[in-house]
Amino acid sequence: MSLIQPLPAGPLDIVGDIHGEYDALCSLMGHLGYDQQGNHPEGRTLVFVGDFCDRGPDSPAVLALAQELVESGRAVAVLGNHEINLLREDVKDGSGWFFDERMSHDHEKYAPYQRPDPAARSRILSFLSMLPIGLERADLRVIHAAWLDEQIEVVRALTLGSVRQHYDKWELAARQEAAETELEQLMAAELERWEHGLENMHREPPFLHAHAEFESSKQMKNPLKVLTSGVERKGTVPFYASGKWRFVERVQWWDEYEDSIPVVVGHYWRRLNKIDRSTVGKGHPDLFDNTSPLAWHGKHRNVFCVDFSVGGRWTERKAGTALGQDFKLAALRWPERIVQFDDGHYEMTRHTALVTA
Repeated sequence: MSLIQPLPAGPLDIVGDIHGEYDALCSLMGHLGYDQQGNHPEGRTLVFVGDFCDRGPDSPAVLALAQELVESGRAVAVLGNHEINLLREDVKDGSGWFFDERMSHDHEKYAPYQRPDPAARSRILSFLSMLPIGLERADLRVIHAAWLDEQIEVVRALTLGSVRQHYDKWELAARQEAAETELEQLMAAELERWEHGLENMHREPPFLHAHAEFESSKQMKNPLKVLTSGVERKGTVPFYASGKWRFVERVQWWDEYEDSIPVVVGHYWRRLNKIDRSTVGKGHPDLFDNTSPLAWHGKHRNVFCVDFSVGGRWTERKAGTALGQDFKLAALRWPERIVQFDDGHYEMTRHTALVTA
């Protein structure tokens, strides 16, 4: 079975990145009309765009519910980049709920959070290892970050259960190329000159050209990475995002998407209200800065990002402010093209992409 799987027939509710916000997920499901077993009186189906985990207070509960729904046939899901990090044992910001070695780093920002016991860890990895990368049918495509024909066709030929194997293969090839071209040595020299490391948000490094070249090359030569974390190119200035300084630019791939079939993605931290994105560690340019928050976007206005930044809700907990004011969980109802939020309100999407005065 391919890593690109069919979407089920009938009406769908496509849920954005959840990031461990179990209560928000339960509330959203209720407002959409589902019970806790994922049944809907109108026979609708839940679709998850990935990034179930990290940052929020209860990633284990989110993943346990998602597994129950998917394995019972009442939902379908694709992998996000955060799930791939778990599968590859790639310890990143916000994953202290799963990785012991990250707990001390994450405690100040994200604690308290629930942690799985060994049996639950095993179940999580088994479940994630068998999820696809993309879902499609004649009228719709769903993927975590980007739908590009070239990478889709490569991944379509890969079998379910092989994500880590192939991802690791492409990552190793990028590192071998860096070693063969002396890029690896240049990167090491850059870090020797910059003694503060790349995780210290208060110490902005100079632009590290070797790091930028490596990051962009490693990204674009790995089809699984492109589809789950987007299109990137070498940047011009450093920015702090997801716990470290980075040197690449994200590209609005949807402005070059030519197909007529609509695509729904998550990943990109869209916002309903204007927020200071630096407070959630998102220092790179906002790809939706000039796009209406409820608009379809892209060259043909047929791509929709349904990630409304619920992954930033930890900042509201730390500040003691009302949960969900700026950071929301949402679902796109298809074919209605309505966005339902976890606080109960809903709005029709729009086809005017630009923000108007």
